[in-house]
Amino acid sequence: MDVPNSSSSRFSVGSASPGTLLLYAKELKKWDEFEDILQERRHVSDLKFAMKCYTPTLYRGVTPCKPSDIKSIVLNSEEIRYIIKQLSRESITSVDTLREEASSILEEMSHKLRVGAIRFFAFVLSKIFKQIFSKVCVNEEGIQKLQRAIQEHPVVLLPSHRSYIDFLMLSFVLYSYDLPVPVIAAGIDFLGMKLVGELLRMSGAFFMRRTFGGNKLYWAVFSEYVKTMLRNGYAPVEFFLEGTRSRSAKTLTPKFGLLNVVMEPFFKREVFDTYFVPISISYDKILEETLYAYELLGIPKPKESTTGLLRARRILSENFGSIHVYFGDPVSLRSLAAGRLSRNPYNLVPRCIPQKQSEDVHSFVTEVAYRIQLLQIENLVLNPWLLIVAILLQNQLSMDLDTLVEKTLWLKGLTQAFGGFLLWPDNQLPEEVIQSSILLHSNLASLVQDRVVLKVNSGGSEMVKGLVFQHITLLMCSAYKNQLLNTFVRPSLVAVALHMTPGLRKEDVFSCFSFLRNVFSDEFIFLPGNTLRDFEEGCYLLCKTEAIQMTGKDIIITDKGNAVLEFLVGLFKPFVESYQILSKYLLHEEEDCFTEKQYLVAARKFTSQLLDRGASQCYDALSSEMQKNALAAFVRLGVVERKKVDSNYVFSVNEPATSKLEEMLGCKMPIGKPATAKL
Repeated sequence: MDVPNSSSSRFSVGSASPGTLLLYAKELKKWDEFEDILQERRHVSDLKFAMKCYTPTLYRGVTPCKPSDIKSIVLNSEEIRYIIKQLSRESITSVDTLREEASSILEEMSHKLRVGAIRFFAFVLSKIFKQIFSKVCVNEEGIQKLQRAIQEHPVVLLPSHRSYIDFLMLSFVLYSYDLPVPVIAAGIDFLGMKLVGELLRMSGAFFMRRTFGGNKLYWAVFSEYVKTMLRNGYAPVEFFLEGTRSRSAKTLTPKFGLLNVVMEPFFKREVFDTYFVPISISYDKILEETLYAYELLGIPKPKESTTGLLRARRILSENFGSIHVYFGDPVSLRSLAAGRLSRNPYNLVPRCIPQKQSEDVHSFVTEVAYRIQLLQIENLVLNPWLLIVAILLQNQLSMDLDTLVEKTLWLKGLTQAFGGFLLWPDNQLPEEVIQSSILLHSNLASLVQDRVVLKVNSGGSEMVKGLVFQHITLLMCSAYKNQLLNTFVRPSLVAVALHMTPGLRKEDVFSCFSFLRNVFSDEFIFLPGNTLRDFEEGCYLLCKTEAIQMTGKDIIITDKGNAVLEFLVGLFKPFVESYQILSKYLLHEEEDCFTEKQYLVAARKFTSQLLDRGASQCYDALSSEMQKNALAAFVRLGVVERKKVDSNYVFSVNEPATSKLEEMLGCKMPIGKPATAKL
C-alpha cells in the first residue's frame, strides 16, 4: 500500500495567508432561507392542497408524452434493435422472441405516471407528515434555481439516502412548489407490495433489478429507457448515488451504474448539457433507527410488503422532529467536462453501438460522483442531539446536566469553526435545547435527577429479538454520532495521525494521515487523488481552532489543543479499534477460504466474545456495515485475497500482511516514511 511522496516544501498549511483562508472557508448558510412547508398545510385543507391547479413548468415547454409512448420509443430505438440483432446471432434466438422479452422487461420496469396518483399521495403524505414531523424545512433559493434549471436542460436529482421517506418527501416537496414530480429509480423489491407498488409506479417510480446478472438485454433496455426519458426532458430523473439506505448514517461510497447511463447522452452529443442537483435530506430522528440497528447486528432486512407497511402504522403516534431538505446549486455536466474530458471518441462509431468505457471516462465519472457526494455532505444539517450523544459516548454513557451543557456548547463552537451546518435554536436557553433533544430521543436517553443517561441497560429484558439490548442502543447512538464525522473526518484523521506519530514531524504526520485515509476510504467520502488537500484542510481547521501550530517541519500541539485533539481521537477511535479487532479475527480464522456471509457471522461472534469478557468496549465492531467495509479495505490493501469460485467470491487471509496492519493500527509498528509505508 503506497502513501504519496511528500516533502516539507509541499505543505502550505499554517501560513495564514489570505489564499489559504479562502481555500477552506465555507459559506455560512442562513436559516432564514428555509421555509417550513408544513406550516401552510396545517391551516389549509389537505384535499384542497391535493386538488390544487398543478401546472409544472417543463423542459423547454415540451408536452409530456404518455408512458406508453416512451416504451414504444425505446423498443424502436436503434440501440435496442442493434442489441437484439447481436444477441440473436450469439444465442440463436429469434429476433421476435428477443423483442417480446424486451417488451416484457419494459412492462416490468416502466412507470405509469399519472396526475391522479400524484394527487392521492399529496393528500395522504400531507396528513402523515403533519402527524409525525414538527417541520419540513426547504431552502427556497435552491427551489428557485431548480425551477430555472428544469426549463433549460435535462435535470438529474441526486438526494442523500437515509430513509424510505426520502423519495416520498422529495416528490411531496416538488409538488408543493408546483415543480415536475420526478421519475424515480426504485428497487424491484417494492413490486412485492402489490397495491402500494402499483401506486408508486403511477406516481413516477420505475423499477430496476438489484443485479442484472450479466443480462445484456436487460441492461440495454434499462439504460435506453432512462436515456429516453432524459433526452426528451420528460421529467427530472431521480436516483440515489449510494444505491441503498445508509444504516450507519455515514454517506456510502457511490455506485456508478446509473450515473454512467445519465451521462451518456451528453457524451454522445445527444443533449447540449445535463444538470446534476445534489440534495441533502437531514432528519432530527430517523424513522428506521431501530430497524437499522437490528440489520447491523445481523437480523435480515424485512421484505417489502403491504402487510409490513400496515404494521408500521404505530409510527403515526411518534414524534420524529424536523426534516431539512437542502437543494444544492445545479451542477453543469458540460462545465465539469470542459477541459477535462474529450467526447471525440464517441464520434468514431455509430451511437447505437455500445462502447467499452475508457479509463479517462471512468475516472471522470468517479470524480463527478464523489464531488456530488461531498456537496451533499456539505449541506447536511446537524442538530444538537448529535453533539450530545457524541459527548456521552466518550464519557461513560452518562453525565450531569450542567457539565453536559458546558461540553455541548464547547462542541457547538468547534462544529461551527469546522464549517458544520449546525441548527441551534438561538431563542432558547442551552439547557432547554438539550432537554428538548433528550425528550425527542427519549428511547435512547433520559434525564434522571439532573443527570443525563443513555439507556443502554434498560428495557426490562437484556435480550430483544435474540440481540443484546445494550448493543442495539449503542449502535443507534453511534449512527447519530457518525453524522458529525461527515464534517469532522479530516481534522479527526489529522488528530489520530498526531496521536500515532512520534516526534510530530510534519512529513511523518502526513505519511500516517495518508495511510489512515487509505485504510478508511471505504468508510468515508474522499475525493480520489486529493490526499494532500485533505491533509491541508484538516490541519487548517485545527490551526483555525488554535489546537495546533505549524512550523517549517514540525507540528506543535498547543495547550488549548489537547482537549480538541482528545475529543477528535475519541470520535474516530471506534473505527481504528474495529479494524484492529477484525484484523485479529482474521489471524484467528482457521478456515483456508471463507465467504462473506461466513466472515460476517464469525467476525460478529469473535467481537461479541471480546465484549463479553471485557477485553474490548468497541461495540461498533459488531456492525455488519463496518465489517463489510473493513473486508473491502482488506482486499484492496492485500490483507485478504479474493477469488471467484463457481460464480461466488471466496476470501483467504494473507497472514503476514494482516499481522502488519494490526500492529500499525495498534501503534505497535511505526507507519514509516512514504516510500516504506506499505503492507
